[in-house]
Amino acid sequence: AYSNLCLLLLLPPFTVLDFNPLLDETNRILTMEDPDNKKLRSTPRNADDVISLVMPYVTDPKDRESASLVNRTWLRADSETRYHVTMALCYASAPDRLSARFPNLRSLKLKGKPRAAMFNLIPDNWGGFVTPWVNEIALSLRRIRSVHFRRMIVRDLDLDVLARARGDELEVLKLDKCLGFSTDGLLSVVKHCRKIKTLLMDDSSFLEKDGKWLHELALHNTSLEVLNFYMTEFTKLSPRDLETIARNCHRSLVSVKVGDVEVLELLGFFKAAVNLEEFCGGALDEDPETPDKYIKLTFPPKLSRLGLTYLGANEMPILFPFAAQLRKLDLIYAFLETNDHCKLIQKCPNLEVLETRNVIGDKGLEVLAKCCKKLKRLRIERGADEEEMDDERRGADEDGNEDLGYLVTQRGLTALAHGCKELEYMAVYVTDITNECLRTIGAYLKNLRDFRLVLLDQEERIVADLPLDKGVRSLLMGCEKLRRFAFYLRPGGLTDVGLGYIGQYSPNVRWMLLGYVGETDEGLVEFSREGCCPKLQKLEMRGCCFSERAIAAAVMKLPSLRYLWVQGYRASETGQDLRVMSRPYWNIELIQARRVPEADEMGEVSEVEHPAHILAYYSLAGQRTDCPPTVRVLD
Repeated sequence: AYSNLCLLLLLPPFTVLDFNPLLDETNRILTMEDPDNKKLRSTPRNADDVISLVMPYVTDPKDRESASLVNRTWLRADSETRYHVTMALCYASAPDRLSARFPNLRSLKLKGKPRAAMFNLIPDNWGGFVTPWVNEIALSLRRIRSVHFRRMIVRDLDLDVLARARGDELEVLKLDKCLGFSTDGLLSVVKHCRKIKTLLMDDSSFLEKDGKWLHELALHNTSLEVLNFYMTEFTKLSPRDLETIARNCHRSLVSVKVGDVEVLELLGFFKAAVNLEEFCGGALDEDPETPDKYIKLTFPPKLSRLGLTYLGANEMPILFPFAAQLRKLDLIYAFLETNDHCKLIQKCPNLEVLETRNVIGDKGLEVLAKCCKKLKRLRIERGADEEEMDDERRGADEDGNEDLGYLVTQRGLTALAHGCKELEYMAVYVTDITNECLRTIGAYLKNLRDFRLVLLDQEERIVADLPLDKGVRSLLMGCEKLRRFAFYLRPGGLTDVGLGYIGQYSPNVRWMLLGYVGETDEGLVEFSREGCCPKLQKLEMRGCCFSERAIAAAVMKLPSLRYLWVQGYRASETGQDLRVMSRPYWNIELIQARRVPEADEMGEVSEVEHPAHILAYYSLAGQRTDCPPTVRVLD
């Protein structure tokens, strides 16, 4: 027992601080007082007893994985005390294998379609069905309380089976970017799961038949904490049901995200939701004839995370009275210009999370850097109206620097790096970038764990400081805590040398997205040399020049790689060169090049060429059996 305990304490990355209460309890057991002679025992308890006490304190999946490899006792302890599992791909294992390995699961998160599906790059019929998983939950995983499906196909029958099997024991159901169900399935959930605490349908596609599910939830649930149907197209819901939910769950309800519901119809809801901390959605409809229509709108007193759809400059003052208490602000779907962002951000000194579009501009980022020193997460999306920018918005600022209107460049990011040193997450679309800017980010943002940069491919904009080889090297060397890294450029943005730098200086990165990087196969050879990317588990590449043989060879050299997605490579007719990476439990799937109808910003539909895909992943379940005709499995 002592030796096993010592082995556990030596397993990285454990720390003594994490185990202080555990060590006290373990020492008490190992020196337990004998009730007969009042002397301390010198013989330790059975190792199983010690490990059963130790393992529940180990919550990090990586630590768990290491601990389970020590011996069978530790493996069994991990199996019996593992309460949460996240599967990055639902085809990585079979449902019955999961339940046998972890019979006492309380929480399960499953991801279906590849992440590229969010950008319409994956065929709709690719797969990702929840049915076998729901059946296994109903049959074997009888302690499940939380279920999270992401990018999966969910049927009404699946929801009914899950709801009837778990009943009031189900506390959390998240249907995140899912499709295939209707409001009938939701009705079954709320009827059978009266004590559900979290119900999420964020950005899901479904068939709306009626609003009975929300009415049923309003009448019978008194413990709801989170309700989220943000970015959905519900049109038959009653605002009165939301008010009823707020009244019945006024003690517990802390987060609500809705679709396009007129905010003035939510006055009763806001009044009743006294403990609400987060609200997103709603709709502000500006009316020139009644410019003060929202002036009397009041929000719950504890609200600190907010995102209002269609928020305009005229409605912005309704946020000013409580702007100082805001910690999260979502302006992705707001109608605010650069100056509006500046005015609002100046009043939010405690902001920790900001999500917006590149309309914020360099000027807005400079204000953000000056006023929001606590900022930890920043997400800047590309504006849908970007192409409508006219030359009148361009000019020069008071210092003579080119002013690109509402576009983000190295100027804004440099200011941000100097001013917001607590940043942990940054995802930005930029129009221009320099090596010096990347070096500055590496020098000042030491807490950065997730960095994602997309260089917009605008033919009229010349990026003068390409390639970014030296900049990306400095960034990666400086940001040692990086775990997730995305670098999506344009042709010529990174040479083979720069790609080699990414491999060499990414010792802790576990997920990586690379777009339009490298020049030849030699770049991928440098990226995957021995010692490069030792912890990389998921690699996604798009628009690259590499051959199938180079891709396969690189995969074989990356020791921790479990998942690969590539679109836009030098594909052969047969894909035979990919067999170089064939090995046990490694599935290789090909999606051939195809033409897909897409609508442009004017609504005109035309066919767009989608290059071929490679999807390869480890799976204990072997090759899947539900492949559509668009997917070819490489035997």
